[in-house]
Amino acid sequence: MSIEVNNESTYDIDEAALQRLATYCLDAMRVHPDAEIALVLVDEAAMEQLHVQWMGEPGPTDVLSFPMDELRPGNDDIITPPGVLGDVVLCPQVAEVQAEGAGHSTMDELLYLTAHGILHLLGFDHAEPEEEKEMFSLQRDLIVGYTMSEKQRDTQ
Repeated sequence: MSIEVNNESTYDIDEAALQRLATYCLDAMRVHPDAEIALVLVDEAAMEQLHVQWMGEPGPTDVLSFPMDELRPGNDDIITPPGVLGDVVLCPQVAEVQAEGAGHSTMDELLYLTAHGILHLLGFDHAEPEEEKEMFSLQRDLIVGYTMSEKQRDTQ
């Protein structure tokens, strides 16, 4: 997998953890190993500009996804074709505020948002109640699986 992390924000982020999570998510979703994805971290001003430009909504948001080749998840029998999955843009400042409200670290929130953004790139949405249930359940499963894999990695 080609997973590029560009930290254009002023936050010091564990970029390797974001890469490991993205790799875990893409493997779990049976995405082709030659797929490409970019994770971009930006400050509030840049995120607000993107939010207004692409969503028509004021203020910065936590995560935006920009799909490219409209790849979809594979399954046990078929993986996706190779291609450019797209970009996930994250705003650490917004993530920090959300993390404080949720009672966990900013990094945990960024991991959660990264998984969320990747699912959007793969065509998942949460506009309807059933879609939301499916997407957030899958998101939880990915985070739990990633957390377990990290604990195993740390014990080796």
